[in-house]
Amino acid sequence: MEEEKTETSGSDGEPGKDKKTIASRGVPSSESIYLPRHDSPELRSFQDKTEAITRNLWDDSELTNFIFSKKYQPKYFEIALGFVKMLIEKTEIGGDEIASFVKTNSISKATFYNRVLPRLKRVGMIKVERDTIVAVESKRKFRPMRISLSKTFGNYFMKIGDSWLAIVDEARSRREKKDQQKL
Repeated sequence: MEEEKTETSGSDGEPGKDKKTIASRGVPSSESIYLPRHDSPELRSFQDKTEAITRNLWDDSELTNFIFSKKYQPKYFEIALGFVKMLIEKTEIGGDEIASFVKTNSISKATFYNRVLPRLKRVGMIKVERDTIVAVESKRKFRPMRISLSKTFGNYFMKIGDSWLAIVDEARSRREKKDQQKL
């Protein structure tokens, strides 16, 4: 949580007036995504010169690059991409398959479970569910993990995109109305 700083002088320089400001430390890496320039060579074209969207789709590698930059986080990118590819093939996997993926690919458990998996979940690319099972003989509870693909990531960005397009269209429409009224 951001810590607040208190300045002892107000905007007019009078001592005794407290003004609260937020300490600027930037966005935590765990809560950020990588957005290269829209005209970056890292991205395949997504619009034409008239700003009309093109019909080509980005693949799993290109989408994973937004979450773990190939340029800045190559190890996390490779792990996440491998996991996403496996999940695309199976659509849902359990704890045993996850453990097998980690072991087969010689991935640190800490890296996978503390860095890669939480971010994929946080951005909405995957959904993590747990089943509560009570063993009859020992009455011991355990909660195996199930991971599946999620549409939340796409819905989130579609909402952002659609909202921005609506703002731009409305602003352009207002400008056109004003121009017509002048005539």
